[in-house]
Amino acid sequence: MNIEPLLKALADALSGEGPAVEIQPPASPGDAPAFMLIPQAELGLPAGSETEIAAVVRTSGSTGQPKRTMLSVDSLAASSVGTALALRGEGQWLLALPVHYVAGLQVLVRSLFAGTRPWAMDLSGGFTPEAFTAAAAELTDKVRYTSLVPTQLTRLLTNPDAATLAVLRRFNAILLGGAPASPVLLEAARGAGVNAVTTYGMSETCGGCVYDGVPLDGVQVAIRDGRVRLGGPVLASGYLGDPALTAAAFSPADGGGTRWYETGDLGELDGEGRLRVLGRVDDVIISGGLKISAAAVADGLHRVQGVREAFVGPVASAEWGQQVAAMVVGSCSPEELRAGAASLLEPHQVPKTVVFVSELPVLATGKPDRTAILALLSDAAAAGA
Repeated sequence: MNIEPLLKALADALSGEGPAVEIQPPASPGDAPAFMLIPQAELGLPAGSETEIAAVVRTSGSTGQPKRTMLSVDSLAASSVGTALALRGEGQWLLALPVHYVAGLQVLVRSLFAGTRPWAMDLSGGFTPEAFTAAAAELTDKVRYTSLVPTQLTRLLTNPDAATLAVLRRFNAILLGGAPASPVLLEAARGAGVNAVTTYGMSETCGGCVYDGVPLDGVQVAIRDGRVRLGGPVLASGYLGDPALTAAAFSPADGGGTRWYETGDLGELDGEGRLRVLGRVDDVIISGGLKISAAAVADGLHRVQGVREAFVGPVASAEWGQQVAAMVVGSCSPEELRAGAASLLEPHQVPKTVVFVSELPVLATGKPDRTAILALLSDAAAAGA
């Protein structure tokens, strides 16, 4: 995949010598990224603003309509520097995610700030362990990084080819974000000698801004009414063409000069100030008056022997209002899953509807396709599965 024209446009934008870059979704997987250039005057920033927008990226759309998020030169620079400090060095990056989303874009941005040459894997056949292994073998730097989502790392760790595990171990760090990583997956990575670093963030924060629960340099984390708020220099400048939505999501600078972004996630801070994300606000399932955390149920299912991946969500119930449903990738039987879940979860948390699949439906980002999965679970519940 030829990323050279895009790299040149991004380099110009980051240096303040070119317009903002908005990358378009590819017509087909593996196509060279198409992009459009947006002059600063057309971005709708306040008159007299000195902010230089470098990139416009779409949110993933996993929880609603995608939004066009404006990322400034300064916010991308703060994110890149913070990442280098957290990882204790700069290096060569492998691009294994779609570049029109923030995690893929950041692979290119970090490479440009570091002065290293990124390598893009061939995604024409979708993400496969074979394509990843071949691309990783092309990296030449001694210090190597990549960004993956949990589904991708799961597929790589379960690939029987020893060459895949060998290239995974050669990465100094693998940033793992975009969706919650189960404790079982992290334990498997550690057991295999793979350095997986969990990241938390979104397009509105230039991607991951909390690594293994610790905020990047300059990033602030606060919990208000149980909801996670993120602040600091990595925040986006707002949504292109939607000032009302910008005002609703981003607060003006407080007395200390910090702007805040209100996430849709529930979380808590431990005694050492590490962030623990408890799930999305809209992932709470209310069944028979009881509030059930979908994330807590998924954590329990991931601990059942034979389960590789699990997505948990609500389906409608005439009797209970909502009931717990799960889509599972694994080698266990439905009876084994329910027995294992019953030993780990409260009775009201055990999924009433379970659908087994060979792979979870995913978006182009590799994140689980929430809309598609819930539709399949709803059909299964209606059929009495």
